[in-house]
Amino acid sequence: MDNSKALNILENVKRVIIGKDDVIEKVLIAVLAKGHLLIEDIPGVGKTTLVKALAKSMDLSYKRVQFTPDLMPSDIIGINIYDKSTGTFTFKKGPIFNQIFLADEINRTSPKTQSSLLQAMEEGEISTEEGDYVLEEPFFVLATQNPLEYQGTFPLPEAQLDRFLMRLFIGYPEKSYEKQILKNYKSIKNLDLIEPVVSQEDILDMQLKVDTLTIHDDVIEYIINISNATRDCKDLQLGASPRASIDLLKASKAKAFLEGRSYVIPDDAKEMVIPVLAHRLILSPEARIERKSIEEVLEEVLGQVFIPVIAYE
Repeated sequence: MDNSKALNILENVKRVIIGKDDVIEKVLIAVLAKGHLLIEDIPGVGKTTLVKALAKSMDLSYKRVQFTPDLMPSDIIGINIYDKSTGTFTFKKGPIFNQIFLADEINRTSPKTQSSLLQAMEEGEISTEEGDYVLEEPFFVLATQNPLEYQGTFPLPEAQLDRFLMRLFIGYPEKSYEKQILKNYKSIKNLDLIEPVVSQEDILDMQLKVDTLTIHDDVIEYIINISNATRDCKDLQLGASPRASIDLLKASKAKAFLEGRSYVIPDDAKEMVIPVLAHRLILSPEARIERKSIEEVLEEVLGQVFIPVIAYE
């Protein structure tokens, strides 16, 4: 399986996002799986720079919107403007009509504005009074959010979280990497080192290849068993939805493609469980009292689910 173009994107983004190779790989997995991505972390660790570098590497149309408490749905979707000369309304498209839409600090705006993204994320289209508009493919919503401990934030509703294929954390860089960042911060900020390395057609072609990867019935059953185990887990009040199972399957295929394989192995699914499922689950009151984390509970769940052994010829 030729994954050279995907690897070119990885190497390109690594020029400005230093020491976070695992995070960059997962971001690209979300792109290959046609999924939307939520990056949650404290301010200043490179969330926005990562998304901008990705957009520039793929040569796709890109728009960033800073989400604020006074942001309205029309600021994202667009608005009807009255034309006096014709006596009709004309729809002026909003920033959502770009292939990569960066919702920066998405949890700083109201739930009403947050929900304006739901149809675009699920169906790839926008409905207005003028009619339906299909968004150009590939289309991704890449959102950043600050932890809820920060003032002035609104938690994303479960329905919105379920639309994100993955949630990632960037974290602080190691000391040696931070030294490189400080030495090169001007070129990193300006993205001087980033040039387009793939085209729109390349992205669509790679997504098609991911869709056609071979996946054994035992791996599909393994994914289903993981989701069912979260629904039966006493530490979880809300388990994984069927959409979460589908997203875990898609992410597993994209992981296999990035590894250069034409088939999915159980380890692909296992590695994607936490980034794909953690943000969709809700701890039970008892688990919260015991100060358990979603990640700890998922590790326990994975330890209880049988991992199939598959021999590919």
